[in-house]
Amino acid sequence: MKERFGSWLLGLILPATLLAIWAWLAASGRFSMTQLPSPLAVFDVIGELLRRGELWWHIQTSLQRVLFGYLIGASIGIALGSIVGLSRFAYRAIIPTVQAIRAVPSLAWVPLLIIWLGIDESPKLTLIAIGAFFPVFTTVVSGLQHVEKSLVEVGRAYGLHHVRLIAGIHFPAAAPQIFAGLRLALAQSWMFLVAAELIASSKGLGFLLMDSQGTGRTDIVMLAIVLLALLGKLSDILIGLMERRALAWYK
Repeated sequence: MKERFGSWLLGLILPATLLAIWAWLAASGRFSMTQLPSPLAVFDVIGELLRRGELWWHIQTSLQRVLFGYLIGASIGIALGSIVGLSRFAYRAIIPTVQAIRAVPSLAWVPLLIIWLGIDESPKLTLIAIGAFFPVFTTVVSGLQHVEKSLVEVGRAYGLHHVRLIAGIHFPAAAPQIFAGLRLALAQSWMFLVAAELIASSKGLGFLLMDSQGTGRTDIVMLAIVLLALLGKLSDILIGLMERRALAWYK
């Protein structure tokens, strides 16, 4: 317990240092209020947006988009990654194409998704799902391909075959890598969110970020960035707790 508390305090040192540097630079007079608002000014914006009834609206919208897009992308990544990781034929047939598509930048998908899916929620969720898919797919394939052969042989010796062997040996052995991919995919989903909310959005933190840039509200821009960072970290903590419980046996 003491070690966890000490680790938590240690993790606060860098954010506190960055906050102090930010406050010092804002108060130094080297930057105008438009260029670099103070932390207090950014904090005041929270009250402004709450009074206008906008803050929770933007946060809730972005959370929903990330959640649904992440679940779609991660599910497809696990399914296709399992096929490719367990089949040499599928690996040779699919991996070259997936690697090529993975190199496409997130913004490059936006025009095509608008043409195909319109400007409602579908292209936004699809773009986030694309961001979530690749880390999960890659780690599932890698994890399943690197399961020790001795474990597989032991499973067969105990009468495990086909689906039972995959569920009882392959996936448990690959679980640490798979969870690492799920956490990376969640972080990437938040990054793809901003690109997704460029698609004819009128709400969401990505929209708030870009709209505030256009109106010169740097304080709201800074707030949107801070909120994206905090929500990303909070969601990572939640999936980390799930990982700890699921892999308790592994340790």
